[in-house]
Amino acid sequence: MTNIAICGANGKMGKNVYACAEERDDCKVIAGIDLFTKQYADFPIVEAPDKLPVKPDVIIDFSNPASLEGLLSYCLSTGTPLVIASTGYSDEQIAAIKSASQQIPIFFTFNMSLGINLLVQLAKKAASILGDQFDIEIVEKHHNQKIDAPSGTAIMLANAINETLDNSKHYVYDRHSRRQKREKSEIGMHAIRGGTIVGEHDVIFAGHDEVITLSHSAASKAVFANGAVNAAVFLKEQPAGMYDMSMLV
Repeated sequence: MTNIAICGANGKMGKNVYACAEERDDCKVIAGIDLFTKQYADFPIVEAPDKLPVKPDVIIDFSNPASLEGLLSYCLSTGTPLVIASTGYSDEQIAAIKSASQQIPIFFTFNMSLGINLLVQLAKKAASILGDQFDIEIVEKHHNQKIDAPSGTAIMLANAINETLDNSKHYVYDRHSRRQKREKSEIGMHAIRGGTIVGEHDVIFAGHDEVITLSHSAASKAVFANGAVNAAVFLKEQPAGMYDMSMLV
């Protein structure tokens, strides 16, 4: 049995994680962390990690980057594994996550969906075959409440492709002020925000007289919650280190 604490417990994703865990017999949510501490299930919700009444086996974080410092401090001092599912981290925060993973197990990915992580592998394979013969564009769509753009998932896709191509590409996020032809070394990144779109990602390989599009669409937030719970159950048994969805795909 994996005892889980949810950071961001009163958010939409936090409640999805709880609902997912409730359907399983190999894990249980025993506590929550959230500035809004109203209780909605049979576990306490506290304002900060250091106020947790019991030590969980794993913490799943679906809050925001502002929570990172407190989470890492608690997890490092208690040896608690951490699943990080939030996005929008700065380079300095990512460096802090990598540093902490030398002492505790950390599961860190920009997207908890198994399907998205399969898409990453397919995009890498396509890039290795198509090389510089095809232009690469990434289009992501999310709901109108999402703050960061482009999405962490779009960046993850671009980075995976770029690494496959020996980091020969640079990213272009906006073309309206660029009155020039597209460079071969570009990966275009485009963000769309509207309505209640959960998450859609297209990786477009555009060549001479042919286009290949790899797509993923999430119909609900449950796919991300399920991935996070799978990650937590996996992480409980792991030694210190950095882990991601490639271990589960």
